Parts: sequence; C-alpha cells; structure tokens
Amino acid sequence: MIRKLITNADDFGLSQGVNKAVIEAHTTGILTSATIMANMSASDEAIELAKKTPTLGVGVHLNVSEGKSLSTDSAVQLLLDDSGEFGHSAYKLAFKTITNKKILKAVEVEFAAQISSIIDRGIKPTHLDSHKHFHLLPPVYRIVCSLAADYGIGAIRWPWEPATVCFGDWPPVEFADKMRAFLARQMALKCQKLDKRFIKNDVFFGIAHTGRIDDAFWSELSKTQFIGVAEVMTHPGYPQGLKNTRLLEQRKTELKWLCAPSTKQTLAEAGIKLVHYGNIGRND
Repeated sequence: MIRKLITNADDFGLSQGVNKAVIEAHTTGILTSATIMANMSASDEAIELAKKTPTLGVGVHLNVSEGKSLSTDSAVQLLLDDSGEFGHSAYKLAFKTITNKKILKAVEVEFAAQISSIIDRGIKPTHLDSHKHFHLLPPVYRIVCSLAADYGIGAIRWPWEPATVCFGDWPPVEFADKMRAFLARQMALKCQKLDKRFIKNDVFFGIAHTGRIDDAFWSELSKTQFIGVAEVMTHPGYPQGLKNTRLLEQRKTELKWLCAPSTKQTLAEAGIKLVHYGNIGRND
C-alpha cells in the first residue's frame, strides 16, 4: 500500500508573512495544502494567491477566538467583546458550549459565514479544520459535520496523533505538549464515534511538535510505518506582522525544512506520496 501524506499549513491569511511562506513552501517545498482564516487581515490576499496556485489544496481554518466576525447576525454578538473582536479563547468557549446553546448557534452562524466567504470568492474548499482544534468539541463537531454536508465539503481534519510521537527517537517534547496531544487524541476518538463520514486521514502528526517541525521530525516521520493517509499540521511563516501568537521565529524554522531538498528526498526515498484532501482516492 502506498503511504500518502498531506502537509497542511494552518493560518493562511493570518498575515502577509504567513501567506508568502505558504506559497513558498508549496512551490519550492513539500507543502500540499493550506487552510484559510477567512476573518483575518490578510485573508483576501490568501484567497487571491490560492486562486493563482491551483495545485495547492485549500480548506477553511474555522476560527471564533481571534479577529473580527464575518457574520453580521445578531446571534454572533455573544462571541464578541466591546470592540467587535472575538472575546473568548477557544478554551473558555469550550466551557460555554456546554451550558449555553446560544453560544453553539453563534458558532454555527459564524462558521457558515466563514465557509461562504471562501466559496463566494471562487475557492472550492478541500476540507475543514479549526483554530486550536476547536471543532473537536462534540457539539461543535456535529455543527461542522452538518456544514460540511451542506456545502459539499468532503473532509474534516481528524487529529488522532499516536502517543508514540512523544517518545523514542522522535524529537523530545515537553509535558504540556504531551498533554495537548493526549487531549486531542481522546477527543478525536469521540468524534469518530459521532460521525465518520468526513474523516479521510488515518493518522495525524504535528500536535505534540507544534513549532518544532524540523529536519529531525521529518526524518523520524519517514521511518514511521503508518498505513494509508497521514496529515502533518505545520505553521510556516515570516514573523513580520504577527502578534498575539506563541509561534514567531519557529515559523521560519518550519518553513526552512518544508522547503529543504533533503526533506523532499527523505520522504521520496521512504515511498511516501504527497497529496491533499482534494485528490485523496484519485490517481493524481
């Protein structure tokens, strides 16, 4: 069986520096896919760049914790602060979704607006994922599945990352990274039980090593005998124009190794085929 690998860049549209890095990582490196933050300042540029780069798979990076809302529906006001910005972290919203159905309705309305804004500009999304993996919350996952069906989008990120990436010959990670990967893994399993229709990848990498995806990471990945389709989450970028993010200089490191000829060679020698969600199951 041919092992297939989707290499996705999150945060497309976050800044011009991120946009530049995404296109560079695709045209000169191994990046096959990117997800647009439709409500961020450089999203218009990201959409235009995507339309000029048809070989790049493009999805939507659903986001209700940074920037301004796209929807003007009054329901979304629950998510905003006095300045009109999203006023809650993904973690605080997670708790609010448990007790407040109006919050879930607001999330649904805003997510629909973000997806529509991408489609209306001429992009057919290959898949959906979310900022801070917010879509893994069971009630939110149900919403995202419903929207995927409504908009004819065939895949939703399934971030089930094996625990083995935190041990052995993989680059070392901190306890907090292990816990983040553990929580995502458990929530991904719950999502699989809720609705399997849009799960197209078999395994996932990049949660424990967020900001640490370098040559050692790619070397170890190439030795991993995963079966089927894997996705690697990356965050390439140039730091100019970025703020309020824990990933600054790390983005340049990830970009460097996405573009390095040695990375492409390592994956090719391992018999790993690079794909995106839009051509899984096709011969191209």
